[in-house]
Amino acid sequence: MAVKLRLKRGGSKQRPFYKIVAADSRSPRDGRFIDSLGIYNPIPAEYELTIDEEKALYWLNNGAEPTDTVKNLLSKKGIIKKYTESKKEGK
Repeated sequence: MAVKLRLKRGGSKQRPFYKIVAADSRSPRDGRFIDSLGIYNPIPAEYELTIDEEKALYWLNNGAEPTDTVKNLLSKKGIIKKYTESKKEGK
């Protein structure tokens, strides 16, 4: 089973709200998911980005592939940097 870290959309028209989730790559965008990692609200007045760092690192270490957008969000929080450093230490 290929696991992806991706966004699950919520909210109404013109007011998007996303959950960052670990999901099977074959499941639909807003469908079934394995684990919830955080919240992303892109609306500038209410901008919010919270990510559970432990869960994100767990899934990355177990081979989950983040989508481009999720990878950018993880790098804003510094999680991608920690992940690459932990990979270098392991070698």
